[in-house]
Formats: sequence, structure tokens, C-alpha cells
Amino acid sequence: MSARSTPIDVLFLNWRDLSHPEGGGSERYVHRIAEGLAARGLRVTLLCAAHDRAPAEETVAGVQVVRRGGRLGVYPRALAYVLRSRPRMVVDVQNGVPFCSPLVTRAPVTVLVHHVHREQWPIVFGRMGGKVGWWLESVVAPWVYRRSRYVTVSESTRRELADLGVAAHRVAVVPNGVEPVLDVPTRRSATPRLVVVGRLVPHKQVEHALQVLARLRERWPGLRLAVVGEGWWDDRLRAEADRLGVRESVEFTGYLDEPAKHAQLAAAWVHLCPSVKEGWGLVVTEAGGHQVPTVGYRSAGGLQESVVDGVTGILVEDVEEMTAAVDRLLGDEEMRRSLGAAAARHAAGYDWPASVSGFAGVLAAAARESAGAVGHDLLEHLLLALPGGAGSAGGAGGAGGAVGVDHDRDGRDGGCADGGAAGERQENGDQGLHSGTHFLEGGRRSGTVDDRIAVHNRAQMTVPSATA
Repeated sequence: MSARSTPIDVLFLNWRDLSHPEGGGSERYVHRIAEGLAARGLRVTLLCAAHDRAPAEETVAGVQVVRRGGRLGVYPRALAYVLRSRPRMVVDVQNGVPFCSPLVTRAPVTVLVHHVHREQWPIVFGRMGGKVGWWLESVVAPWVYRRSRYVTVSESTRRELADLGVAAHRVAVVPNGVEPVLDVPTRRSATPRLVVVGRLVPHKQVEHALQVLARLRERWPGLRLAVVGEGWWDDRLRAEADRLGVRESVEFTGYLDEPAKHAQLAAAWVHLCPSVKEGWGLVVTEAGGHQVPTVGYRSAGGLQESVVDGVTGILVEDVEEMTAAVDRLLGDEEMRRSLGAAAARHAAGYDWPASVSGFAGVLAAAARESAGAVGHDLLEHLLLALPGGAGSAGGAGGAGGAVGVDHDRDGRDGGCADGGAAGERQENGDQGLHSGTHFLEGGRRSGTVDDRIAVHNRAQMTVPSATA
């Protein structure tokens, strides 16, 4: 089937979609943003790699999903699709390898980068392949997108992009939202239980979770680890579990649907995130929704923002410190419950409508810069997607500057936030922006209750003005 005859307002180019066997948190982000824009009246298409779990084309929540090519073939197929469909705007999702869409279109191109892959290239592709990949990401991509706006999900990635020569004023930070916590019937396990969730690939370092289990199982009889996810590293991990002598204490669940995944999170005492790099770590906030604290690596980048160290979880330097932190949490129920309750409050402050509004602000700014290319009707649609609508005094444009998010949290209430609280935020909050939203230039700002969380969350959702 050829590209649609109806003009595409926003075309997302992504390596994978959420239905892909290797889909994860970054794919969920793309889907939620695309679906949110479609719900606000934009014609949105997502072009991604084909796979055997979904048809070549389908409409998902208002988004036309087009699957072409494979792991590498999707890149030339995507450029051909851009040439044929002539979208009015493009969001080029850079998962290490750039699509380079500015080479084939004059439409405004916004680049979405979850994290920089410096450490991952040699792990996955070896020394020489890693050098080629890093050259593409660190040299070729910044040149190709030198006139594009960027979006990322954390301040840590924003700093890494600056190291690659991407000017800070071109990079907006729009954090992940969080799905409503699923009310699963599963209760916390009566015996110590750890969980790790993600794709089974080398850079997720699930081996470290197995090592933690091996080091603590004698001290904590009955300790179990659930490994949730699938990937091509699965056999290696099972072999490592055998080598460590912990195979009978590990549950390799494979892929799980959302209710089953949340049941695993709800049963756990501690969530482990031993990944080399995370742009944010969406599962951290998902675990937090079930009052489960996370132990992860400080060097992973985005975890410095999704985990409030010592408040909603613990950040460590290596597997030895990870083992010690898990041991402490297993033995200190009061601390584990306190961190879990704070993690739930922290997670409750993020929602997808706010993220969609932030992303729409970036696109509106890009559209305004190229109004002749995209048309005033598209610009107006994007402005209407902003808080307060069409650049009103209450919206981002009316502020005359960036919109920032502090994500201040209430640290006193020990209970878990529920769906009613989320609804109340949407009704009474700053027009759908994240909790703690403030206007950077002379506007209002919510008060801080839990200073530890407020100081930690200076990672802001910065959205360029679209009307100034």
C-alpha cells in the first residue's frame, strides 16, 4: 500500500514499535506521545520495522502504524516513505543510528533521543563495530540534525547531547508519563523477592541481578528473583544462572502482558535496575506505583532522575554496592516501606497528558519557525494542544518563555497515591502539566513539601515558546 493520500501532519520514524518483540520503555513513550497528538486532532503516522507479531499496517489508538523493512532495512524504507508521503513534520527517533530524514525533506524535523549510546556500542557490536556506531551517533548525527530541535527525557541526556555539540537551547526535556497503576490482585510476597524487568540484552546487565541473588541466597533463605522480559541474551542468562548455582531460585518469565508484569512488580520487595544506560527507566516509576523501591546504578544516567537517591530508592556504583543495598533493604522493613511509599508518590506526579503537552510545545516552536512549510492550520492545532490552548495567557506561549517542571512531591503522607489523586491533579493542576509545573519567566510555582525530592528533581521539562 502506498503512503496515504491525506497529508500526514506528524510522521514518527522509529526503529521499533511497542508490539515489537524488543519493544520497551522508549517505544511506549513514542506511542503515548503519538496517540496523544492524534487525540488532539492531528493526523499522525508511525513508521517502524516490520515483524511477525503485527500486520504491515494498522491503526492503533488513532495512529496509523506502518511497518517496513527489518532491523537495518527500516532505515532506507523510512527515507523512501518520507519522500513519498511528504509529511508536514517529522519526529526522527534516534536509537543510536540516525534516520537522517533532513536529507530527504524540507519539513521541520524534531529529533527524539532517549539516551546516548556511548557505552552500549562496544558491548553489542564489539570494538570495531562499536567505533563505527559511535561515529554515526556522535559525529554524523549532530551534523545532519544541526538545524533541528531535540527532545529528550532527562537532564542527564541533555548534558550528554551538549557534549556532542548540540546546543542546550535546542534541547527540550519532556519526561516520561506513567500509566495508571494497575490494580492487580497480587499482594507482596511473604518471602524475600527481587524483580528485574526489561529486554534481555547485554547492556541491561541482568547478570548483575543474578550475582546479587547468588551472594545473598544463603543469608536470605527462600530469596527469589523474577526476570521479566525476553531477548536474544536469554540463553546466556540461563547459563549464567546455572553457573552461579541459582537456577532454581530464578523465574525467567519471558514476555508478560501488562497485568502479569504488574503482578510481578506488586509481589516484589525490591526492583533491580542494573542497566549500563537508561534515558529515564520507565519501569522504575512503574515499580514505584506498587510501592517497590529501586536499586540501580548511578552511572546509568537517567536513573539519577527517576530514582531519588535515599528517598525512593538507592543508587550505587557497582555490583558489590548493589548487593549491600539490597541486603539492607531486605533486612530493614521500615526503610523498605518508607522508600516504597515515597516511590509511589514520586511516580504519581508524572502523567502522559502533561508529556504530550510538553512535546506539542516543542513541535509548535518548530512549526512556527517553518510556518510557511507546515501551514498555519497545523501550527494552530499544535498550539491548541498546549495547556490553556492556542497560546493563551495561561498556556506555555503566553508565558513568553520555557515551561519548567520541578515535580515537587509531598513527602509526609505515607500512603500510596491512587487513581482519585491523579484525577484531582488533572482537574486542579496547572492545566494538565506535571505536578510542580512553573513558568520560568515571572510565573507561578508550586510550593515544596519534601525538600529532598524537590531538590533532586531540578530536571525540568523545558518547552520553547511557540508564540513569542
